[in-house]
Amino acid sequence: MAIVSFMISLAGATMLLLFAVRMVRTGIERSYGASFQRVLTGQRSLTQASMVGVALAIVLQSSAAVALLTAGFAASGMLSFTTGLAIVLGGDLGSALIIQILSFKLDWLVPALLAAGGYMFVKVEARKVRQLGRILLGVAFILISLRFLREAMDPIRDSAFLPAIAEYLARDYITAFLVGAALAFVMHSSVAAILMCVTLVQIDAIPFAAGLSLVLGANFGSGFIPVWLSRGMDVSARRIPFANLLLRGTWAVITLFAANMALRAGVLGDPQGGQMLVYAHLMFNASLLVLALPFCESCRRLMERLMPDAAVKDIEVAAGPPPCVLDFDNVGPPAQALFSLKRELLRMAALVETMFRPVLDLYQTGDKNQIKAVQAMDSEVNECLSGIRTFVAAMPPDEIGKANAKTARDMVEYAIRLETAGDVVAKRLTVLAGEVKKKNGKFSDEGWMELTRLHESILANMRLASNVLVSDDLESARLLSLEKTELKRAERDSRKRHLKRLQGGRADSFETSDIHLETLRALREFNSHIAAVAYPILYQNGQLLETRLIEEMQGEQLET
Repeated sequence: MAIVSFMISLAGATMLLLFAVRMVRTGIERSYGASFQRVLTGQRSLTQASMVGVALAIVLQSSAAVALLTAGFAASGMLSFTTGLAIVLGGDLGSALIIQILSFKLDWLVPALLAAGGYMFVKVEARKVRQLGRILLGVAFILISLRFLREAMDPIRDSAFLPAIAEYLARDYITAFLVGAALAFVMHSSVAAILMCVTLVQIDAIPFAAGLSLVLGANFGSGFIPVWLSRGMDVSARRIPFANLLLRGTWAVITLFAANMALRAGVLGDPQGGQMLVYAHLMFNASLLVLALPFCESCRRLMERLMPDAAVKDIEVAAGPPPCVLDFDNVGPPAQALFSLKRELLRMAALVETMFRPVLDLYQTGDKNQIKAVQAMDSEVNECLSGIRTFVAAMPPDEIGKANAKTARDMVEYAIRLETAGDVVAKRLTVLAGEVKKKNGKFSDEGWMELTRLHESILANMRLASNVLVSDDLESARLLSLEKTELKRAERDSRKRHLKRLQGGRADSFETSDIHLETLRALREFNSHIAAVAYPILYQNGQLLETRLIEEMQGEQLET
């Protein structure tokens, strides 16, 4: 019974730790996620890029999250391999600094964090304040989970079971290394895994030598997490996580053998305690960053040889845009038909995103060929809408049922929204980009920054909208609706600031005043169409009254 009770307590503490780490990361991503692109892609030196990685890992509570963000921007061509690898290496050090912060005994802080975070999250409506409350609650839950972990170990610490396992891991450091790697990968969080190891050493449940091997293994295992999560990305994205794994794995194995030989020879003395283990973890990651940073360019050449992409690119160019996934001759049963519709909507959304992504670049370059290429894609979006309408019309009404018919109509409604969003890009934003070039206009620094932030926010909302479309997740739909409201507020504030600049006599604001205001309106309308995917889910779950739904639809028609 004691073993069963121990396993339940350990599982509960571990799950709470994982949930808390994720809670903190979610709060920060929802508050500042749209700013990550500008931060990641604006670095000019490898040292600066690595420091950005350190900061982002501390903010996101995860080096894997930094690696995935970096891989995504590398796939889109917005980030070079060398800069991306430097950011990821810095992220590993930032993750180690999190361990140092959280390893302090801060149990006295828990009630204050729970009180402040709970009030912000439950009582305050402002989005960023609510997410700050989520972050504070997450930190409190991390500290509570570590306390639970220490308490779970108390009943068996003096038994014969745990000392036997601990002594074995101390003697067989290779097994301890592999256990640590597996633990980090299974938990999908190096922070959680290493905090667990540090806590075990702090309470003398395992000796320092076993803890060191476990931590080195967890460092190695954490390198597999972004490799696994990025497996479906383009090869240019996967090179960075693989290079990070190669560097981390090599240095972890070298350090494992060197450290254990030094411990057994007595060269390092007799290190004890969890804090010393934290220092060892910090030294490992700091030394890896210092040693690997000068070789980022060499790693690029190596990874390009190991993971070439020339053949893939040739195929992509020859293939052109992805083909329609709808089979008009074989609609299939309702579940299959709705799945096909959803896949086609995702393809349509991807086309619209491809049109929208380079809009601000067009404002700067005014390249006529690029403008025409974006405008030409609008016909493909129109064809998607036509195909979806035809496919829905071909679905047999006597077989599909009322609920499935309603879902199909909602999908057609969203396809119409996407087509209208494509028109906003092709017929308004690209035309405005041409006017900027024609007038040789220049935005004020403040105005351009406002447009850039709105653009980044909309791109983040497009990714969120695709997640809502795939998952039908209520929380994501609610968040998308809140993001729509937040963008409306940002657009309104930008308009007010622009008018204040005009009143102040700013010549650069006068030059592009009409274009700036029209761009704001177009961006707001585009985002409203994208966010419409959330309405059916909110309505079905009682989160949106029918009268409110009608008001939303009518209000957006007036904007158009």
